[in-house]
Amino acid sequence: MSRSMQRVMLVGLAFLVSACVGTPVQAPGATSTPDKTAGASPARGLAYAQRVCAACHAVETGQTSSPNPQAPPFEVIANLPGMTPTALNAWLHSPHPSMPNLIVAPDDRGDVAAYLNSLKHGAGRG
Repeated sequence: MSRSMQRVMLVGLAFLVSACVGTPVQAPGATSTPDKTAGASPARGLAYAQRVCAACHAVETGQTSSPNPQAPPFEVIANLPGMTPTALNAWLHSPHPSMPNLIVAPDDRGDVAAYLNSLKHGAGRG
């Protein structure tokens, strides 16, 4: 396994753990908060990724290498073991190790997460 792939897996694992630790447990009978990803759009997520992320990451289906060799392709990120919607959400809330000022804005997170989820192998693609 390449060093960059190991780094991606470790970062993904760290975000997964932080997401699990930070996930509130709801009491039985309590009213749930609305799902902010309910209206999320993979198409808007792709458009955002093309505008903001594509300078470093391969963002489209089938792209195997990123413009920045240290930035994993989105398809690789989406298919990391344990990369659940919760883990993706945590990842999108957190700064990148090499770009500490990049955090996806709240209005865009659901769309980007929906797009990344659409890249999972077996996610409805033929």
